[in-house]
Amino acid sequence: MVNGFTIFGIKIYFYALIIITGAILGAILAARVAKKRGLDPEIVWDIVPWVLIAGIIGARLWHVLTPDSTMLIDGKNPYFLRPLEIFNIRNGGLGIPGGVMAGAVALWIYCRKKGISFARWLDILAPGLVLAQAIGRWGNFVNQELYGMPTDLPWGIYIEREQGYFHPLFAYESIFSLINCIFLLWLGRRFADRLKNGDLVLVYAITYPIARF
Repeated sequence: MVNGFTIFGIKIYFYALIIITGAILGAILAARVAKKRGLDPEIVWDIVPWVLIAGIIGARLWHVLTPDSTMLIDGKNPYFLRPLEIFNIRNGGLGIPGGVMAGAVALWIYCRKKGISFARWLDILAPGLVLAQAIGRWGNFVNQELYGMPTDLPWGIYIEREQGYFHPLFAYESIFSLINCIFLLWLGRRFADRLKNGDLVLVYAITYPIARF
């Protein structure tokens, strides 16, 4: 499967474009949520670079420290054997849990510097984060990764290196994340007068692990 294109000798990967698209659309959604809550939506665009850069670093570190068993070399972490490969992010390797945690730390630092509520802005960003995850998961499709057991169901995807059809786990998680995004938006509107700052992100902290499981 074609996973990118070349411009002026530089390879542009579809995976990266999909991740960037998800981040932009997630930020647009968060800005709309902030505006509806009577807050300045421009704050979202100030926050995004902090969270995005920290998220990429955190996601890479998570992948490096918890590589898939198929990557091990004689039972050892390949990045410990070839440390320079840690920086070769163009070959792929990002772990969403690490990205979420590092992004949250970056947001906390930003909120501390600006004197705004960390928990409140976590809630504002949560639906956008889930939307970004729903879109970003389709990067696994172009990379032909994150697939499940063999299947003969109509929606099975063909994996070239396996020469067969498999469950598209990335699509299942994407659909769940989209539903979760809608649920968080509904929850935030329906119980706006009863929810406390941080409640929505706590709901996310429950629903996302359920989806991963």
